[in-house]
Order: sequence, then C-alpha cells, then structure tokens
Amino acid sequence: MASKDDAPTGAASGNGDATQPSLNVLAQYVKDLSFESPGAPNSLRGRDKAPGIAINVNVNANPLSDKQFDVNLTLNAKASFDKEVLFNVELVYGGVFAISGFPQEHMLPLLFIECPRLLFPFARQIIAEATRNGGFPPLMLDPIDFAQMFQQKLAEDQPASKVKAS
Repeated sequence: MASKDDAPTGAASGNGDATQPSLNVLAQYVKDLSFESPGAPNSLRGRDKAPGIAINVNVNANPLSDKQFDVNLTLNAKASFDKEVLFNVELVYGGVFAISGFPQEHMLPLLFIECPRLLFPFARQIIAEATRNGGFPPLMLDPIDFAQMFQQKLAEDQPASKVKAS
C-alpha cells in the first residue's frame, strides 16, 4: 500500500522544478510523395509468385528553433519481378515537434527514435494507399525498430569520427 512518503518528488508534489519533460507533435505533413509504375498496365497482371520488395528507411532531423524540430521520415519501396520494376514508391513524411525539459543527452534518441516512431503509422498508411491506388495490393510495411536503426547509425559513425580525430 502506498503512503504519502511514496509520493513522487518534483513538480507533481509541488516542491521542485515545474517544467515537466514534454514531446508534442505540432504538425505532420507529406513533404514528397512519388509513385511510379513504369510497366503498367502489363505490370498489373497476376503472377504465381510474389515480387521482390526492397525497402529503404531514413530519418533526418533539423532544428527550427531551440525547442522545435523538423523530423523527416523517408520511406522507399521498390517492387520488382525478375528484372521488371512493378512499382517504385517514395514518401518523405515530416513532423514538427516541440521538445522541452529533456536533458541534452536524450535529444538525439528522442529525435531519431521517438519522433519517427510517432510518424510511422501515418506514413505506413500513405504507402499502403498509394500502392493500392496504383492497382497493386496495399503494401503494409512491417513495424520498424527505430532504436536498432539509431544504434546501428551510431556504431557506423564511431569509426568515422575516430578516423577524423587522428
């Protein structure tokens, strides 16, 4: 059973810093959307096996002010059968985020993990609708592990920074 002594300290109890960390989505938008089906209508015919689909994901973040950031999630999907490109779809989906009250060391994970995680379901739906409207079954992208992507990017950048320093 919780007692008064177990109450959290800080702003909730009224005796600490009143600024709570916050991450707010101020706007979401399609920055760029491209769908190409170069072989249509022949590429729309039924096939006895599924096409190969290559998916590329990228995240970029830019400061707009001290507390506002523009985060862009870029998704590319290319479906091909043998050497024929069935479709190619590219989406750059952006969000403007207000971030305040977090320590500086948390900013990169917030911008490159949490912000794209919030944007992804909307971008996924846009990709699915674009492929469906192009005459194909909707492409339902699997969830993306942005934390793993971020860790991989950090691991790739570390050797590069060591080379520059020496």
